[in-house]
Formats: sequence, structure tokens, C-alpha cells
Amino acid sequence: MKAAVYKGNKTFSIIERELTEPKPDEVRIKVAYTGVCGTDVHIYHGMMDKRVSIPETIGHEMSGIIDAVGAEVQNFKIGDRVVVRPLDDRKVKPSDKGFNHICEELKFIGIDSPGSMQQFWNVPAFTIHKLKPETNLRLAALIEPLSVAVHDVRLSGLKEGETAVILGGGPIGLLVALVAKQTGAQVIVSEVNDTRIEKAKEIGLTAINPLKTDLFSYVKSITENRRADVVFEVAGVQPTLDMMTEVAGIRGRIVMVAIHGQKKEIDLFQFFWKELKLIGARVYEKEDYEKAIELVTENKVKFEKLITKIRPLSDIQQVFEDIDKQPDGMKILMDCQQ
Repeated sequence: MKAAVYKGNKTFSIIERELTEPKPDEVRIKVAYTGVCGTDVHIYHGMMDKRVSIPETIGHEMSGIIDAVGAEVQNFKIGDRVVVRPLDDRKVKPSDKGFNHICEELKFIGIDSPGSMQQFWNVPAFTIHKLKPETNLRLAALIEPLSVAVHDVRLSGLKEGETAVILGGGPIGLLVALVAKQTGAQVIVSEVNDTRIEKAKEIGLTAINPLKTDLFSYVKSITENRRADVVFEVAGVQPTLDMMTEVAGIRGRIVMVAIHGQKKEIDLFQFFWKELKLIGARVYEKEDYEKAIELVTENKVKFEKLITKIRPLSDIQQVFEDIDKQPDGMKILMDCQQ
């Protein structure tokens, strides 16, 4: 079988790898599609070389069909359409308080262990979520990042009639916006890239460029000066950290979606003055995956418009080089059988 291997120094290779039988507690998946995640791009740039076991097959946003089942596996069979929730929580401890998705020794499959950018992938059966037979496998490759958005919105407590501002209109930002809109909330996306603004509008979202329109004044004008009930910080840059406390209204909730690798400056006075709440949000839980599967299967939201391109796995090197040249795309899927 063919597999893509990250070799360090911005280099991928396509290799032939022996097809292996699943262990007793595993299933083997014939991978249909794998999405390229921002984390994968960080790996390509060498930012995670201390964590990834080079050479390694990466990837975790995927869909596929079970091809073989281990002897101890129940409830799954050959032919089932599935996705993987790529969290290995087998070292959970009492001190983790039952939160398996953020346990201290959590391993992320596709980063800390081999991932889905290969034709066939053996994974522990406890990571599998079954899809309905009619689920579109291209759209199903969006379930992992969509689960992030579902988790973020669930933790925010956003409800019908409230106003949500999403700071950052990349793939995760727009998924958060789409999920937020499903609650019946008024949703505004703030993004500086005009290509992404047009994409947001194409999928039915309100989006503005804060470099051209004053976001603070705009939000006040459409909320009778109440401002945002919930702010999602997705961009991970200082200007959005400055804006999140300004645009949040009294007792507003701010959800930290972006990953900040270094300490940043935040206006803590605004937390005191308006009784704001800051909520950390990391990956997803089982219920978020199930909700994301439901949304994709219903196919009432324009998720397909977030798919920029579908490229064969054999083009993986060119795909990452193209992302570097044009980073304003949405979601590129790899066809892992080509």
C-alpha cells in the first residue's frame, strides 16, 4: 500500500508499505479522504519535530471504510463507514477528573503516532465513530475539525437570540460560525483576508474586515450597544486579543479557541469592569463528535463550500508547497486511494 511520510525539512515522500493485519483490539480502515489541518502545516514547517517521530505518516482529519476487524472488536464490521476521534487516552489517571480529552498523558493520533495519510490505517477500535451508509465521505472528512467547533460553541453556552463575534475567518473560525448560527444566534465574523471574507459571505455568514470597518462600532450598532454575548478568539494574534475584551458586552463569555504558544497581553481590567468570563476550549469530547456527525449527515449546512480542493495523496509534497504560497484557502482534502 502507499503511504505519505514526513521526513523533516519540509519534505514528504510516498513510500510502499506492507499491509498489516489489525491487532485484536484494532480495526483497519481503507482511508477515503484526509484533510490537511493547520497542525499538519506546523509539522511541515518543522515546528513539531521534537514531538513527531521522523520519519512519520501524519494526518487525523479523515473518513473511510473498515477493511478488517481485530479478533476482540465488537460493534464494528467490514464495510462500515467510519471516522476516527484521534485521541489516545489509555493513560488516563484519577487526577484527570474524568476529562479524557484533556488528560495529562493524552496522545494525539496522527501526531504522536502514525496518522491517516496512507491508503490503509490500523487504529484502536475505541477511537472509531460509525457513520450512516448515506453519509458523504468527502464531507465526513470535515467531522474532526467540525467537532472542534461544536465543542467550542457548546462550552460557550451560546443560545438563540444572543450575539456571537468570531475573531478569525479561517477554516475553524468559519466552522465555529456555522455551528453558532445553528443555535439561532446573530453571528458576525471578523477577518482581514478578503478571500476568506468572500467565502464567509458565500456560505451565508455576515463578515467584515476590521481594517476597513470599525468592528467595535459595528457590533454596538447592531446590538443596541449591548455588544457581543460570546466572543470566539480564533486568530491567535495580539490585535484579536485586544479586540475580544473590547467587543464583549457585560457578562460576556470569551472562548479561547486559538493556541497561544507564548504568554500574551490581555486587558484584565475589562474582566473586572464587565464581569467577563474566559473559557478555555481544547479539542472535543465524544458527544461533540456525535453532534458533528449528525450535522454532516443531515447536510443542511453548506459544509461542502469549505472544501477548496481534492488532491491525490501522491501530490502531497506539492499540496503543502501550494499552501505555503496561498495560505488563504479553506480545506484541502487528500484522496488517499490515489
